[in-house]
Amino acid sequence: MRTGAQYLGSLRDGRQVVIDGALVGDVTTHPAFAGVCQTMAGLYDYIAERPQEITFPSPRDGRPVVVSHLAPRSEGELRQRRIGLTRIAEFTYGLIGRGPEHVSSMLAGFASAPEVFARQGTQFGDNVLRFQAKVRDEHLYVAYTIIQPQIDRTKAAHELAEKHLAAGVYQERDDGIVIRGAQMLGTAAAIADWLLLTCIQPLREGDEDYALSLAVPINAPGLRLYARRSYAAGQSSVFDYPLSTRFDESDSLVVFRDVFVPWEQVFVYRDVKLTRGQFFETPAHVLGNSQAQIRLACKTKFLLGLAARVAQATGVEKLPAVQWQLGELASLAAVVEGMTLAAEAAPDTSPQGVVHPGRRFVYGAMGLQAQLYPKMVHLLRELAGGGLLQVPSSIQEFNNPETAGDILRYNQSAGLEAVDRVKLFKLVWEIVGSEFAGRHQQYEMFYAGAPFVAKTYAYTNYDFREALSLVQRCLDSYHLDTVNPG
Repeated sequence: MRTGAQYLGSLRDGRQVVIDGALVGDVTTHPAFAGVCQTMAGLYDYIAERPQEITFPSPRDGRPVVVSHLAPRSEGELRQRRIGLTRIAEFTYGLIGRGPEHVSSMLAGFASAPEVFARQGTQFGDNVLRFQAKVRDEHLYVAYTIIQPQIDRTKAAHELAEKHLAAGVYQERDDGIVIRGAQMLGTAAAIADWLLLTCIQPLREGDEDYALSLAVPINAPGLRLYARRSYAAGQSSVFDYPLSTRFDESDSLVVFRDVFVPWEQVFVYRDVKLTRGQFFETPAHVLGNSQAQIRLACKTKFLLGLAARVAQATGVEKLPAVQWQLGELASLAAVVEGMTLAAEAAPDTSPQGVVHPGRRFVYGAMGLQAQLYPKMVHLLRELAGGGLLQVPSSIQEFNNPETAGDILRYNQSAGLEAVDRVKLFKLVWEIVGSEFAGRHQQYEMFYAGAPFVAKTYAYTNYDFREALSLVQRCLDSYHLDTVNPG
């Protein structure tokens, strides 16, 4: 298995990451990225220590590889995948949305159906198989950019004022293609090994230059990442900012400045229909999104635990009104967890024989995500109340003898001493009120795109025939002349 040290070493590869107007020399030591790099290094070590729970034997050589690469062929393997992905999510409290297990889940779906990619030629199916095996067996971290820049959503990419605003083919060569343009939203791209460039938005006729699926290393010449403002850099301490200092995975605008891509790294080329088909004619989309729902189940459980701890700390957990709020939070968390278990209990099988989580339940949970997560955050805010604003500005108030006495005396609570109470409330603020929290709310609300997109997935993947048959049976059970038995 790859170690955390090996992962950190792989990031010192000359990649071009820009933040605050400057090129980052080493993401593993830069204040914006060092914390999350250490977190991900810890994740690699954590997985290596738990092969029985989180890995399965590689089809190539039998060595342990992460369960996200598993395209299950039985209900037992599907359960094994869910348990392993749950353990990974627990390590980061569900706060890393684009860890190595996300895109690798989609790649497993791609590789389970190479014939879909081979429609353009057998070499494209072979490319998918080879790349997925490389990522699987070398334990690589792949991020992706699958959304075009928000320039003018009323126009297709080929209709924009400039031809190469969205990332697309600039030049075709005998040995590969050259990509020019930009793509969003490169979450965790700055700390990954490879980047998958494709487009999940529906493309139109004329968009062929942008109808692509390909992989490039993050340090590819000409590839540049423009990271958003860091929530980790400049924070006073981990005690004061326990989440942003360790779990800010970053998001980047990815700019392709004439990046050369060998044909061996191209999976779909200038094919509008196939660019969409790679997600939905294979199990890729459902495998990737079921991983995301497993992660969300862990994250909502984390929110519930915070709420229960706050109620205990303030001595109100036995009040009926507080129990009502905790009950609502518990119900919401149970919905997400229950949907992941239901998707496993009622699986679907792809034409290729992959036993994957049931689409009805995966997309049903996604359809609620944009409403459910903000509601949980709001309930947690209500429970914490003004206590979130009472905490001292930093750990320095504890360290200064002139102020420590007041802080220790007036920040205690019924269930906790002052240090532990401040620690708890600072943690809660990080997930409900900080800039880090705002990003997470935005992320969960738009995880699947605009909320109507997620609900469209739920609509198209629910078999309405069952519901309609119940209605029809009821309608058929009485007529104009049906006698009232009472």
